[in-house]
Amino acid sequence: MTAAPTPALPDEVLEIARTLESAGYEAWCVGGALRDALLGHPHADYDFATSATPAQVMSLFRHTAPVGEKYGTVGVLDRRRVLHEVTTFRRDVTTDGRHAVVAYGVSLDDDLARRHFTINAIAYHPLRHEWRDPFGGRADLERRTVRADGNPAERFREDYLRILRCVRFAARFGFSIDPATWAAAVESGTGLAQLSAERVRDERYKGLRTAGSVPELVDLWRRVGAAERWMPELGHITPERLGPAARVALEQRDPVRLTALLSDDPAAVLRRLRASNADIERAAAMARGPAAPDGADARAVRHWLARVGRAADDLLELHAMRTGQPAPWSEDVAAIRERRDPLARGDLAVTGRDLQALGFAGPRLGEVLGVLLDRVLDDPALNTRDALLAIAREHQ
Repeated sequence: MTAAPTPALPDEVLEIARTLESAGYEAWCVGGALRDALLGHPHADYDFATSATPAQVMSLFRHTAPVGEKYGTVGVLDRRRVLHEVTTFRRDVTTDGRHAVVAYGVSLDDDLARRHFTINAIAYHPLRHEWRDPFGGRADLERRTVRADGNPAERFREDYLRILRCVRFAARFGFSIDPATWAAAVESGTGLAQLSAERVRDERYKGLRTAGSVPELVDLWRRVGAAERWMPELGHITPERLGPAARVALEQRDPVRLTALLSDDPAAVLRRLRASNADIERAAAMARGPAAPDGADARAVRHWLARVGRAADDLLELHAMRTGQPAPWSEDVAAIRERRDPLARGDLAVTGRDLQALGFAGPRLGEVLGVLLDRVLDDPALNTRDALLAIAREHQ
């Protein structure tokens, strides 16, 4: 194994370490930011494991946030307002496959032992430049391997969400999964049914946002049994449908949009995962479509924009994700928006009151507003008060 590099930690991180150490407490950098730094992906928000209790941490820093105090974690804001999680050394006492009861007042090695995967169970002392790596995590990083620390079957039984974390790390970094860890994950897959929908949803969203390859993530979900329990729709995804997803850049990783790409009924998937009502309705709107205008001219594009409403941008992105090319009508969409062509009843130059003054009421009033909008979508030049009132009189 090569010598570990010395992470280039921000001064603000060193200040937090000095404050804790000066008060007599241990302060070690831990977690994903440290792992990513070893992989050459530095972060600013380094987390700490410390011998200080949450109350002691809060007494040492002026700006803190209660991000998980009952679990021993305090958020410390540095002078640049970057939040760093500072967590008291802890170990699992009891677990039920979903939650763990933890105890404090333990050692750093005890704390690292509960971080489940070797590549996460690494610590670095930012002032002494000392590494602590009791499970060989640095070697696994070099081997590009995800491996559970200790007995993998026990790790998964303690919390079945770790199965999904395992495949997320593999898909994110393009790592292989240690054979014993993979076998235990597959064997423990039935335990995924015990998890709450919210935890599964959050883990899935993280996976979609970070995977180096979305198709690989989907394949791992299927092979480990997660799809069968939580997203059976993935079993019907063809390689052709997965192919374009591999080209989706990280900054475009919208979990709701990707759910629509990977499922014909994305709203059902999100309801199962207890997503927000806004996300469910957004997914349903994408599924309703239509995916494209009826024609290639500006008139057809205006009618399409009026019909799909807020889903237009999602549908444009879905087309690009499915084909690898911008939608042919995207330039028309931009021009229509630049001109501010009317696209909804609220854009009409007349109101319901104007039509009531002509004697329209009830359902008939709505029908006439619909007629006026259709005419304006055909020809935006008609969107004047006089022209629309003249059209309305033709329908009296």
